[in-house]
Amino acid sequence: MITSGSESVCLDERRHAVVLAGPFVRALGLAAVGIGCMAIGWPASIAGVLLQAGGAGIALRAVWMWERTRVVLTTEKLFVVHGTFHRRAAAVRLSQLGAVEIEQSLVGRLMGYGTIVAGELEIDYVPQPRRIRGIKQASYCCRPDPCGMHSVTCALSLHSGCPHQHYQRL
Repeated sequence: MITSGSESVCLDERRHAVVLAGPFVRALGLAAVGIGCMAIGWPASIAGVLLQAGGAGIALRAVWMWERTRVVLTTEKLFVVHGTFHRRAAAVRLSQLGAVEIEQSLVGRLMGYGTIVAGELEIDYVPQPRRIRGIKQASYCCRPDPCGMHSVTCALSLHSGCPHQHYQRL
C-alpha cells in the first residue's frame, strides 16, 4: 500500500458499522421466515433450514466484506482498499486534490458517519468524516507524546496545527 519510504500511515479504519444494517435486516428476515417454515413441520422444515442457512450466509458475507474494507490516509494519498483474495485499492494523491467534500445526512450526523468525496474518489460510510477535513495537511502527522495521553485523532494532527507542545512536525 505504501509506495515511498517517506510516506507514513496517518489513518487506517474500517467503514462505519452502519453498512451492516441492510444485510442484517435481510438475514433476519430470511431467518424469521425459516423459523416459521420449521414451525409448520415436515416437509416445510427443509425449506426453513435452507432459509436460515441463507440468512446466515448473507450476514457472514456482509461482515467479511466490512472487515476487509479499509479507509487509509497516508502523508501522500487517501485510498480505500477492499477484497480478500483479490485486493483492490482506489487512491487519490493529496498533492493533486482540489476541494474535499464531506456529505452527511441527518442520520449520518446522528450516527457519526458520512461520505468523503476527494477528486474522483468517493468513499461512503466513513466514521467521523470531519476528522479528515484538513486532509491536505496530512503531511503534518504528529508523533504521540511520550506519556501517551492524547488520542490517535489528535496525534494525526489533520487540522491546521496541533496545540500541544510535545507534538512535532515530521
